[in-house]
Amino acid sequence: MSRIKLKYVHQFVDHRNGAAKARYYFRRPGFKRVPLPGLPGSPEFMDVYTLALAGKQGAPLLGASRTKPGSMAALIALYLASPKFLAKAPGTQAAYRYTLERIRIEHGDKHVADLERGHIEAMLARKVRTPTAANFWLSRIKVLMSLAVKHGMRSDNPAADIDRIEVRSEGFHTWTEGEIARYETRHPIGSRARLALALLLYTAQRRSDVVRMGRKHVRGDIVDVRQQKTGKLIPVPLHPELACILAATPAAITPTFLMTAFGKSFTASGFGKWFRERCDEAGLPKECAAHGLRKAACRRLAEAGCSANVIASISGHTSLREVERYTRAADQERMARIGMAALANVGRTGSGNGQ
Repeated sequence: MSRIKLKYVHQFVDHRNGAAKARYYFRRPGFKRVPLPGLPGSPEFMDVYTLALAGKQGAPLLGASRTKPGSMAALIALYLASPKFLAKAPGTQAAYRYTLERIRIEHGDKHVADLERGHIEAMLARKVRTPTAANFWLSRIKVLMSLAVKHGMRSDNPAADIDRIEVRSEGFHTWTEGEIARYETRHPIGSRARLALALLLYTAQRRSDVVRMGRKHVRGDIVDVRQQKTGKLIPVPLHPELACILAATPAAITPTFLMTAFGKSFTASGFGKWFRERCDEAGLPKECAAHGLRKAACRRLAEAGCSANVIASISGHTSLREVERYTRAADQERMARIGMAALANVGRTGSGNGQ
């Protein structure tokens, strides 16, 4: 078995009874020390390690007693303990765990080496009605199979060249200028609701980053944003409108700009629900969500003529593909207006030629 390094795992050699034996323990500050059976990477080792990592040392891993070497369940346990997974943000880990648990429940007892391309395509076809979820599922299968190749559980990745399902949806609704104005009319400057919109719209950040922003992050005319999802530090220039709204908002001594009615900082999901209620108060349609303001901010930047790279320097997108959609859409509209204006001008110039 390949040698792997796992976080919080400590090894020592036991020389009792005259024989040297390697023993492994899970040691994490604030957690109970847990003995780990077998060798790193083995199914029994990874089952206990995964539980210890989740802080659930006393609970049996669902299906752990049935985990077989070389099975999908063993492969999933190996991935959950991998540095690649552990480096992900907590929210990303939760999303991955949910999908991986569904895979484990449905296919955990199946042998990794028996999985063929046709099997994966058939499973993907059954998910075609929810293409976004299906593509996310496929991405996890590809990662698992790549890991299986790396650890000698199979010689090839049968999912490597399987195409994603085409998704025609534009994703989250991008707020229009009319919807932004409607919200601002309902929630005046000085209110917590208006501050929430300004933070989203004038920093182009995700709600998970906005809820962690506070006055300590404002450095002169810069708002320093450490993105939770990517870990990147984004220095966002302070927009004049946001500066005005911050100045008009009561400056309480709080860790974050946005606080709940109970004096606590928002969680990302809690903020999403609270912001949805503020949208309802403004009479906005259900598709108007917090993330749509991040998209609106990118749209505004594109309409101002900013390139995809400039927009990404503010939004923190790691891939330019989504950002380029905004610039293409803005360029298309701008060129269409120029074209129609030219056509209208030609019409006026030649209107008397036939008389």
